[in-house]
Amino acid sequence: MTAGLQIALDCGGKSLDLAQPRIMGVLNITPDSFSDGGDFFSLDRAVERAQQMVEDGAAIIDVGGESTRPGAAAVPLDEELRRVVPVIEALRPALTVPISIDTRKPEVMRAAVAAGAGLINDVNALQAGGALEAAAGLNVPVCLMHMQGGPETMQDTPAYRDVVIEVGDFLAARAAACLDAGIARERILLDPGFGFGKTVEHNLQLLRQLDRLVARGFPVLVGLSRKSLIGKLLDLPVDRRLAPSIALAVLAVWQGAAIVRAHDVRATREAILMCQAVRDVD
Repeated sequence: MTAGLQIALDCGGKSLDLAQPRIMGVLNITPDSFSDGGDFFSLDRAVERAQQMVEDGAAIIDVGGESTRPGAAAVPLDEELRRVVPVIEALRPALTVPISIDTRKPEVMRAAVAAGAGLINDVNALQAGGALEAAAGLNVPVCLMHMQGGPETMQDTPAYRDVVIEVGDFLAARAAACLDAGIARERILLDPGFGFGKTVEHNLQLLRQLDRLVARGFPVLVGLSRKSLIGKLLDLPVDRRLAPSIALAVLAVWQGAAIVRAHDVRATREAILMCQAVRDVD
């Protein structure tokens, strides 16, 4: 098992220590997210929710203003900015932990970092026009995610010769592009993109062999919380996926995941602490 990474990310002046696995709390400022759409759309509720997640053990809060669930339509730039910038501005002084911005758009990246975000979490791995250059100029860590296709069509017919190799090679290539653009190696994280252009079998294979992605030498972030993988395997609605989500998070941490993106922070953190205790015993 891979030990904790001896690295602390400087996220816009706030530190994210990855010496032990950490929880990224999900804060969707969208009306149509698959699991909590509309729940935290108002500014006051968003801030309250973020503060509760930090109290429950989140080490970073991920703010997103565009749903990337399967079939989701793109959100216009002005609308995404309207959703996320006021929330980040309000969260910056209210939280002691870093804020990340979940976006594909370079304009949103710039505005979010100016408002107080300290990490860019891009499901498109900085492939949009101008995104790589924007991220390089902002001097904050970046998380590069693999996605086959786009949210509108990614679950139509996902296909791979070898999903583990192809996802790993794609992410390695995107990391190399970041390095060439001037983004320091210690500012790069990788995310295999569970549920983004993958079948149930693809997701299971990726999780079963997650240690192979960890072995590429970058901190790995995973997002498995409440995913459709659980619903398809266990026939459970979104609001009954807590226990399976925790099981998947523990499996990921056992194989070396550095960050787990979660909706249910307290329960996930407690499970990961137990996993960590077993993992680290002499």
